[in-house]
Amino acid sequence: MGFTSSSKRWLTEGYKKVVAGAGGVLNPKQKRFGVLEGHPVGQDHAQQAVQSHETLKDNIKALKKEFKIYRWNPDHPSQKPFLKSYFLDLTTCGPMVLDALQKIKSEDDSTLSYRRSCREGICGSCAMNIDGTNTVACLKPIDTDTSKATYVTPLPHMYVIKDLIEPWLKTKKGPPDGREYRQTPAERKKLDGLYECILCACCSTSCPSYWWNPEDRDDYTEERLEALTENDKRLYRCRIIKNCTATCPKSLNPALAIRQMEAMKSRNRF
Repeated sequence: MGFTSSSKRWLTEGYKKVVAGAGGVLNPKQKRFGVLEGHPVGQDHAQQAVQSHETLKDNIKALKKEFKIYRWNPDHPSQKPFLKSYFLDLTTCGPMVLDALQKIKSEDDSTLSYRRSCREGICGSCAMNIDGTNTVACLKPIDTDTSKATYVTPLPHMYVIKDLIEPWLKTKKGPPDGREYRQTPAERKKLDGLYECILCACCSTSCPSYWWNPEDRDDYTEERLEALTENDKRLYRCRIIKNCTATCPKSLNPALAIRQMEAMKSRNRF
């Protein structure tokens, strides 16, 4: 169905007004649209747009979320660590806590420091404590309840470098042919359920469980086991609470690994 001659004339005149700036610029604050004056249906649509705009603004205000983030700067050692509040519009932010941190750093406070890399739960770089739970920020959805703040702090029991931020595997000799360390299928199978660890440290900040003790290509297993058992505060202090298993973002079982380490130590199988 085509336009009538009067409709075409109305559209043409309106377009000219917009181009010329003769009262044709749509300004929601003025609630006046020169292009649509004298056209009842157009005015109705304009009013609906104004009302929707105002409703949207109200909704945006209701979606302001507070993030309380641990701050400490080593350049000012006399200043004690503190929690700083940031307010974000969740309608313009990604769904994960890491998205919020990225937005704060890029738009609000460039001094905020934290580690991140893959953004897909692969590398473990962005591990931190969020609302009391050790997890990786890229896999932690933002709590959209705006009545309470989200707390973001460093992993517990670790030295803080700044804000939210020695080789472990070692060998005593090189590979036989100078090219690579070979494993048999049986040796590799020992690492199933452990090798998927992304080194985020969510578990190790709660208990001393590490995936690499069955690693046959490493020569320092005995030294690490000795370090874990040199006093009562390490390996044998575990009470199988399984917080480490509950907090693992890769759904691994560090508690089982602790039991296996105890068995390795008791059998002296290094």
